[in-house]
Amino acid sequence: MEKLVIHGGHPLNGEVEISGAKNAIVAIIPATVLAQSKCIIENVPGISDVGHLFEIIRYLGGTVKTINKTTVEIDTTNIVDPVVPYELTMKTRGSYYFLGSLLGRFSKASVSMPGGCNFGVRPIDQHIKGFEALGAKVTIDSGMINAQADNLTASHIYFDVVSVGATVNVMLAAAKTKGITIMENVAKEPHIVDLANFLNSMGADIRGAGTDVIKIHGVDIMHGTTYSIIPDQIEAGTYMALAAATGGDVLIKNVIPKHLEAISDKLEAAGAVVEEYDDAVRVKKGAYPLKKINIKTMPHPGFPTDMQPQMVAMLSCADGASIVTEGVWDNRFKYIEELIRMGASIQVDGKVAVVQGVKSLNGAPVRALDLRAGAAMVIAGLMADGETVIEDINHIVRGYDDIVNKLKGIGADIKKITVPDSAMAKAQ
Repeated sequence: MEKLVIHGGHPLNGEVEISGAKNAIVAIIPATVLAQSKCIIENVPGISDVGHLFEIIRYLGGTVKTINKTTVEIDTTNIVDPVVPYELTMKTRGSYYFLGSLLGRFSKASVSMPGGCNFGVRPIDQHIKGFEALGAKVTIDSGMINAQADNLTASHIYFDVVSVGATVNVMLAAAKTKGITIMENVAKEPHIVDLANFLNSMGADIRGAGTDVIKIHGVDIMHGTTYSIIPDQIEAGTYMALAAATGGDVLIKNVIPKHLEAISDKLEAAGAVVEEYDDAVRVKKGAYPLKKINIKTMPHPGFPTDMQPQMVAMLSCADGASIVTEGVWDNRFKYIEELIRMGASIQVDGKVAVVQGVKSLNGAPVRALDLRAGAAMVIAGLMADGETVIEDINHIVRGYDDIVNKLKGIGADIKKITVPDSAMAKAQ
């Protein structure tokens, strides 16, 4: 078992480079199925979710070749069987995007219910609604989601709720569907725009990504392409929050500042200094200690839910009582108990957390309960006096590329250790 050991309590300073966006790449890898030829993807993050999706491509009959550390070639020409079993979907939520791409290519797909972070029910009813509107029959049998159509047909689809997953999946299924598909009340996140741009570079005709309405003019043939993934908005936001939380001065490079505006606004409201450049942001300590702020997570362009745990960790030592409202997921405060173990004073009532700032946190053994909760534990450990040991770090490496070395590069005292499972069992 691997753990992170952190000795915190001092400011972080220096420069850090942001990798490609996790939420974009996990949609773009399944999208390569529609090309039926070679795609070269650049700025690929070195995270475990990517590796799991590559396993699925290979299982289906495709090939994945590494060109360099951040560039891969994916060839899906020889895929013939549109079935993805549970043992390949259990490790990442992004696996369910193969439903849309396989359905779009073969007019049928069978994909097991996916794994990934567990912080609330993630229904697929909007995915099913979209597939059925395109003419597919969808069933769920023994944990397998099965979608099949004689011929997919363009449709007008209004989503009952804004769903990133459904927006991606239906976009993939409709890209080669004859006619004009109109999707309303869609997600507008930067990775939705990135996926649309990727599909268009393969010959698709998708318009309106980033707005409430996406129009898809179905095309007969899609071809290979060379494409570079956008920088990771949430990875950047995480380093921004930890710079502010430790009272440091960090230049965060390879970012799109516009994607970070909601995060920058809240950090500045809390008293940090945020400077924007063409492709970088600098976050440093302000003239006064951090102070209380209120946050409510919302779909883009609101404050991202994936930054909520990191901000709560930061606010645990801010002056005053901050109110953080989770407006996207039902159960995303499980990690609060871990912060309380470190001395935080936080009360949770449903979707609202009241974070009463304390003077300091103390190092403690904690767990990463999911990807972003794991990032919050890292930030808390960097803030805390003494030693923090984080278990279940498999969640963290799902979405943060080379996090240990990146943190060491800005002065963090952090290391990854491996403990034999037998020793763990005795300790428990």
